[in-house]
Amino acid sequence: MACRWRGGPRVCPGEHTGGLKTAQEPSGETEESLREMPRWMRLYFYGMHGVTLDVLLSSLQRVVKYQDPKLVGFSSPYLCVLHSLTHFALEKIYSRRRCFPGRPSVFHLLLYPAVYIGLQVLIGSVKSWSEQVRLLSWTQLAVHYILAQYFSQVLHRGMSRLQYHPSVMRTLTQEGGWRPPHGLPGFARFLFFGMHGFLDEVLFTSIFNLVEKSDRSLSGHTSLWSFLMYGSCSFVVEKLYLHLHYTRGWGTWRRLPIYICFIYTWEFTCGLLLRQFDACSWDYSHYPHNFMGLITLLYLPGWILLSLYQDVLSNVLLGINKHPVCLLFNLFVFILNG
Repeated sequence: MACRWRGGPRVCPGEHTGGLKTAQEPSGETEESLREMPRWMRLYFYGMHGVTLDVLLSSLQRVVKYQDPKLVGFSSPYLCVLHSLTHFALEKIYSRRRCFPGRPSVFHLLLYPAVYIGLQVLIGSVKSWSEQVRLLSWTQLAVHYILAQYFSQVLHRGMSRLQYHPSVMRTLTQEGGWRPPHGLPGFARFLFFGMHGFLDEVLFTSIFNLVEKSDRSLSGHTSLWSFLMYGSCSFVVEKLYLHLHYTRGWGTWRRLPIYICFIYTWEFTCGLLLRQFDACSWDYSHYPHNFMGLITLLYLPGWILLSLYQDVLSNVLLGINKHPVCLLFNLFVFILNG
């Protein structure tokens, strides 16, 4: 393999030791302002992405078995941490792909899937608290192999093309005045908010199960419909934040009532629509201060905290710039080539 030694450590052609970054390092002022995504940010995304896959796969299993229109899926904070650490380790494996010049198929079709499946077997044994290694069925192997191809060809490749501008909060337009900079495209932000909604609900329901049922497994649940609800709602709330904060100069506590009114209106509207098809996964009828079992003031503190956190997430997303070859394009290429 075309690897060489530089003062001791083994280095592959074109490889950077700091992470996933593949583009040439900028210099001068650009180097200080534009860099690869920080480690904590990648860990955060990997955990959120893993929870999304947990919910998606478990929901599809329930649909096949029970034909449940509520599309309920499951995950837990434990699994979120495991996903973060697992994909961070896989990121390091992915960064060694340049050690296979001229033979990318060996890495993508054999080495990476083998490492990924091995980690999944290990995680399965840890989850079951068993001393015996859990063997995977042929169906599970096929699913894990497909997921390994997705992670290798799409996820890690897309993450390596994202760059972060840590200090940019506002940019001066040519016409004068300040406005937020352009970050990720709208569709990517919608996907991010939808996945983050899964994470929010899994964490929230796992804590409730711990308090109400003493469930130490911290199993949480959500619904695939929540992806559309959180993705669209957070997308609109972000637009409100950008307009009210950067254009009108409104402070946090002045914006907050507008956020809350929109969130409750959106939750009620979506719940009322889903209830017509017996697909609504929540019912607050047993909680005080509820309206038609679709919204309740009991969750008001939670919505306030999430609204405040939404502004923080929006500011972080403002600093993320996509590479000209974006993640969505990579996904289309992977599907066409598959």
